[in-house]
Amino acid sequence: MTRTLPLAGLLVGAWLGLVTPVPAAPSLPGGIIRDLQGLEQRLQADAADAVRGRALDQAERLAGGNAADRWARALYLQLAAGAEARLGNARAAAGHLAEARAIEGVEAAQADRWLHQEAGLRLQAGQAERARGLLADWLSRHDGAADDHWRMARLLAAETNWEGAARWVRRALEADGEPAGTRASLAASVLQRAGDDAAALGVIERRLEGAEQDPEAWRRAAALAQRLGDPGRAAALWEAGWRRGVLAGREDLRQRIRLHLAGGTPARAAELLAESLEQGDLVDTLANRRLLARAWQAARDRERGLAAWEALAERSEAGGDWLQLGRLAHGWGEWEIAGEALEKARDLGEAEAQDWLASLPGQEEDGAGGPERGGPAG
Repeated sequence: MTRTLPLAGLLVGAWLGLVTPVPAAPSLPGGIIRDLQGLEQRLQADAADAVRGRALDQAERLAGGNAADRWARALYLQLAAGAEARLGNARAAAGHLAEARAIEGVEAAQADRWLHQEAGLRLQAGQAERARGLLADWLSRHDGAADDHWRMARLLAAETNWEGAARWVRRALEADGEPAGTRASLAASVLQRAGDDAAALGVIERRLEGAEQDPEAWRRAAALAQRLGDPGRAAALWEAGWRRGVLAGREDLRQRIRLHLAGGTPARAAELLAESLEQGDLVDTLANRRLLARAWQAARDRERGLAAWEALAERSEAGGDWLQLGRLAHGWGEWEIAGEALEKARDLGEAEAQDWLASLPGQEEDGAGGPERGGPAG
């Protein structure tokens, strides 16, 4: 006596994700059905090694039989795949599924399901290229879920096919718009390498809310904003990370100052730097003092800017610093400061200082009036 096998109640696929009814499958003998059901129960009871041996023996015995035998053989191979996967043998499990789906008479829909599962097992087994080919074949006939899109993006990224990977990332984001963890990192990396920095930054910014323990995410977001030509956005991101305590330390503090300077808030950069030098959070070096002078200059704070450059020049005794003070004072109409600074610059070997001196009000060059007040003649 034969009867149709109710697959949803028989196969170990609940564990491997393999169970799907196949209405057109051939009817199987009752003994085969009971044997398959018993093997499934044993597999669920962690008797994977015994199930593998029995399933493979039965698959071998049924080779070359009629349509029912071939279908039963495919189901035994599927159980063998489940046992191998349970034992951690992903490559062997994938091989059994490949053999099962190649059996004559297996419905195309069922073969496609096994192909999809084989792709995942090939990936687990480290056969990335083969997994990509199988998954691409399957996706050519199916829309797939977000997991499939992420997997395909990862496989293409491993081959440095950034444009291809980016296409699958975008599809994945449509279905899974708030990726976290490794998926968010993959999306940002792929989109950035594919030249879509704006989309990459969008992904990173969305995950910053949950990145309180990930300073690299904040640094990367700020760096991408800079690449996009938006230093103000970069400064705002860095400031937010700093205030939340995600970014900390001297290097992050210096970058915070640099970003404010580049992002259109130089007065804030100068205030932060002055405070940091006073409190000892940053070492009082010539480089930091020069950065402070440039910040006050960029903020167009005449008093503090000139004072900062003068203090730096006195400390460094460098002709270039005196020259910068002289040029700045000249531009701001502080003639006395300009004259003194330019004379010191000239005495320290800065040839350009003489041209600036000649352009000061009341000075004459070769018996004629000097150049206009804006600076020396070119």
